[in-house]
Amino acid sequence: MSSRAETVAALEACGVVAVIRLKEAGTLRAVVDALAAGGVLALEVTMTVPRALELIAEIAPSLPPEIVLGAGTVLDAATARAAIEAGARYVVSPVFREEVLRVCHRAGVAAMPGCFTPTEILAASEAGADVVKVFPATALGPGYFRDLRGPFPDLRLMPTGGVSLANAGDWIRAGAVAIGVGTALVDAGTVAARRFDEITERARQFVAAVAAARSER
Repeated sequence: MSSRAETVAALEACGVVAVIRLKEAGTLRAVVDALAAGGVLALEVTMTVPRALELIAEIAPSLPPEIVLGAGTVLDAATARAAIEAGARYVVSPVFREEVLRVCHRAGVAAMPGCFTPTEILAASEAGADVVKVFPATALGPGYFRDLRGPFPDLRLMPTGGVSLANAGDWIRAGAVAIGVGTALVDAGTVAARRFDEITERARQFVAAVAAARSER
């Protein structure tokens, strides 16, 4: 297993973290392959996916090393521990709980807690968060990141919630180290119709948008 620093570097290099929420557990591998084909190599399997932990354990050993598989919607230390044992290389939560960070760091796994206010964001960073997931970003907008970068220029921030192809570049230009993308990348209708080529094309578009925005910074 790679170190926390290596995992964070891989997430930042990709710039796009796919937040995977599925109704059918059996489609996960096809979704993972479609995203990877489009250049999105940071994949977050949420605990809302049926049999999420089992699925992570099943696919993690067969993935190429460049794919960074993580667990999302992790709400407590016990689930974090189980996700890590299953093979997750990073753990994402919609909230900030120090016990989750402690479990992750003891195992050498990157932790990405969810925060909303400047107070929460600073507290999570001081507790050792590897990346702070700003959630729900829908209610904030890229301007919020620009404002935060003033007093907190060194924080690693990633928006999740409401990130689309139309605003992906805005978040990066505002200072995000990566973007977390859910239904704009993997939506239930496309998966149900088995249109995995569309997921690959969306992945390419998001990766290109991030690269273009980074070239402008």
